[in-house]
Amino acid sequence: MHQNGKVSSMKRQPHVVVMPYPGRGHINPLLNLCKLILTKSNDFLFTFVVTEEWLGFLSSEPKPPANIRYAALPQVIPSEVDRADDMNGFIKAVLTKLQEPFERLLDQLETPPTAIIYDTWLSSWMVEVGNKRNIPVASLFPMSASVFTFFHHFDLLVQHGHFPLDIIERGHEIVDYIPGLPSTKIGDLTTIFEGHGNKAFLQVINTLSFLKNATCLLFTSIYEIEEEVIKCVKEKLPIPVYHIGPMIPYFNLKPNEKCVSDEPYLQWLDCQPKDSVLYISQGSFLSISNAQMEEIIAGIKESDVRFLWVTRGDTSRFKDGVGEKGCLVPWCDQLKVLCHPSVGGFWTHCGWNSTSESIYAGVPMLTCPIFWDQMPNSKLIVNDLKVGFRAINSGYNKEKLVSRVEITKLVTTFMDPQSVERKEVVEKAKSLKHIFRRAIQDGGSATSDLDAFIKHIA
Repeated sequence: MHQNGKVSSMKRQPHVVVMPYPGRGHINPLLNLCKLILTKSNDFLFTFVVTEEWLGFLSSEPKPPANIRYAALPQVIPSEVDRADDMNGFIKAVLTKLQEPFERLLDQLETPPTAIIYDTWLSSWMVEVGNKRNIPVASLFPMSASVFTFFHHFDLLVQHGHFPLDIIERGHEIVDYIPGLPSTKIGDLTTIFEGHGNKAFLQVINTLSFLKNATCLLFTSIYEIEEEVIKCVKEKLPIPVYHIGPMIPYFNLKPNEKCVSDEPYLQWLDCQPKDSVLYISQGSFLSISNAQMEEIIAGIKESDVRFLWVTRGDTSRFKDGVGEKGCLVPWCDQLKVLCHPSVGGFWTHCGWNSTSESIYAGVPMLTCPIFWDQMPNSKLIVNDLKVGFRAINSGYNKEKLVSRVEITKLVTTFMDPQSVERKEVVEKAKSLKHIFRRAIQDGGSATSDLDAFIKHIA
C-alpha cells in the first residue's frame, strides 16, 4: 500500500476520500467530480483511492490538481486487462477483497477523512465502513437515473415473471410497471436476463439495499432529462438525492473555444466541412463480434462519409486503408472532438459518459450498445430523447448480423444533411444541448444541486 505524497494537515479542511469502481467509465466521473468541486471551492483535499494497476494507468496521464492525491490499494483483484474473460470472478473480487486494504488505508491517513464518496457499484461494505467510523458516505451512481430505478425495482421484474427469462424469445415483451420509467421492451433493458449477466447482477443488486444507510445519493444526470424518474427515486429513498449533472470534463472547455491543437486528428478535423464527420468509438472495454465489426467497417467505408475512428490501437482490420475521408486514432480527447464543428454524428456504444458528452455537444448518435446499461441508454437516445438512430443492438441478440448493405444505407441517411430523418434528430440534439447547458450554468438545476451537495459535505 502506498501513497503519492503526504497529506498535510490543515485545521477544519474538508478531507474527502473518494473510491471508484475499478473501471474507466467509473474512475473518470469521480475524478471529474473532484475537479469540478475544486473549481467551486479550493478548500477541499481529496484522497483518490484506486488499485495499484489503476495507479499505474493514471500515472501516465496529466497530473491532477494539487488538492487531489492518489492512494493505491494492493492488487487483490484480477487485472483490468482480463476482466472481460471472467466477469463474475472480477465482480466477486471487487465486492469481497477490497474492504480490508481500504480500511487499512483509512487508518494510515495523516488527516482523518471528513467524508467518503464512493461508486454505488463498489459494495455495501463501503456504507458500513463509513457508518462504523461515523464518517458521512455519499454514493455516486455513474449511470442514468433510469437505469438506477430499473435496478432498484428489481423485485417488480420478478413479480411480473420477467426475471429470469430468455431475452431472445421474450425480448419484445413490454415493461410498463416501473415507477417513473417510460414503457420499454425487455430487449431494451440490460443484459442481466441471460448468460453470465444473471449471476453478476444478483451479486451486485444487494448494494442498492444499503443506500438507505448512506448520507446521500448522487445522480450524474440532468433533472430536465429524467424528471419523472428522479422524482420517484426521491420519494422512495429516505436520504437526499442530488442530480449534479454529467461528470464529464466540460469545465475544461472555454465557451466558444475553437478546437485547434497540435494534435494531428484535430488538425484533420479542421480541414473537414462543417457537420460532415462521423466520429466512431466503441468504448474502452467490451467489443462486438469480429464478424459484425467487419460488416461495420465495410459498411461505413462504402457509405463514403468522412469518419474519425478510435481504434484502440488495432488497425489490422483496415487492410486497405481508409483513404482521404478517414482518420484512425488510438485515442482522442472525446469531448473536444464531439464539440468540433466538423463532427456531425457519433457512432457510440452508449456508455453513460459518452452519451452525456454527445448531448452536451449537441451531436446526434448512432447507437451500438453491447452490455449492461448501454441498452437502456440506447433506448433513451432513440425512443425517448429522439436524438439518434439505432444501428445495432448487439447486447440483445448477438447472433443477428447487421449487413454492410444495411449499415451503408443507415450511415448515408444519418449523415445526409438533406435527409428529413437527419434534420429531425439534429434539431432535437440542438434543443437538448441548450437544456443540458442551462442546467450546468450558475443557477441551473445541476449546479444548484452540486452546490447543495458541497455544503452537505463541507
